[in-house]
Amino acid sequence: MALAVMSKKELYIFAVAFGFFLGILIFTFYFPNYYNGDEPVKFEIKRGASLNEVIEELYEKGIIPSKTNMKIAALISGSEKNVKAGVYEIPNGISYLKLLQILTEGQPLPQKLVTIQEGIWQEKLAALLEEQIGISSARFMKLSRNKEFIKSLGLNVDYLEGYLLPETYYFYLGSTEEEIIKRLSDEMQKYLSKPEYVKRMKELGMTEHQILTMASIIDGESNVVSEFRRIAGVYYNRLKRGMLLQADPTIQYIVRHRRKKVNKIYYKDLEIDSPFNTYKYPGLPPAPINNPGKDAIRAALYPEKHDYYYFVADGHGGHVFSRTHSQHLRNVRRYRAWRDSR
Repeated sequence: MALAVMSKKELYIFAVAFGFFLGILIFTFYFPNYYNGDEPVKFEIKRGASLNEVIEELYEKGIIPSKTNMKIAALISGSEKNVKAGVYEIPNGISYLKLLQILTEGQPLPQKLVTIQEGIWQEKLAALLEEQIGISSARFMKLSRNKEFIKSLGLNVDYLEGYLLPETYYFYLGSTEEEIIKRLSDEMQKYLSKPEYVKRMKELGMTEHQILTMASIIDGESNVVSEFRRIAGVYYNRLKRGMLLQADPTIQYIVRHRRKKVNKIYYKDLEIDSPFNTYKYPGLPPAPINNPGKDAIRAALYPEKHDYYYFVADGHGGHVFSRTHSQHLRNVRRYRAWRDSR
């Protein structure tokens, strides 16, 4: 049986149709796509994320204009299951296939492990992050007081100290100050929003701000976590009785920019006229005095029940607690005698 031979006209139509189809294919998958905003954009693929989840997020962030075209491009290139976890810098004007190549073959941004100490002051946190991952400590501090930026984090405060959760984090090198602060703030909000903590705050009749303020004082008082709930109990007892808190960390907060040896407090410091001076003004200070960690926050939420109203350092890293002022004075004399003997 003889094969049918296309006429020149049919061949021409076929060539035009093929060329048209090829042109659409090239235009769709090889031509650049553009997004709005600063470039390059950082995009994170979380460990275990599927290709569909990645494409959905790329589309939601406006990095790609079509989910369907991206999926077809992945099918054509065989990239359905090869995306790698990490943070990538995606340049503007990139095609679907080139984007897939970056997410499957490119190297994600390097990370660095950074441990943030519980109870860290905002200035020391900024300096630590500058040293470890190269951000600007000056910009970090400026953003910490920027009302528009703070509002964008969903917070209604004047200063971010107290609202950034100390923990051990992996940070991507090249992260901006905004990205770092947002992550620390998000982690704190996630921790405070636990249902049992929200319920407990209502039981105590306290706000997040008050809990963080109390927790910051607790974190400033001791490095011994096992003491935190007992220290919290002392301060709650004093508040209930209408006594001044007389918390040394609040004085250290006031003078921390003035001296190198901030742990040294003089009697004249107790007379400084500041709302943070808990030797002069009753109740909690107006804001946190450091960034408290999880242990101090839990202690502020669940203070130990006892009848202690005083405590003083024992000279060995811990504290001695007392019920009466006379007992406290004896403990103070013992501590001073030990200190003088050293």
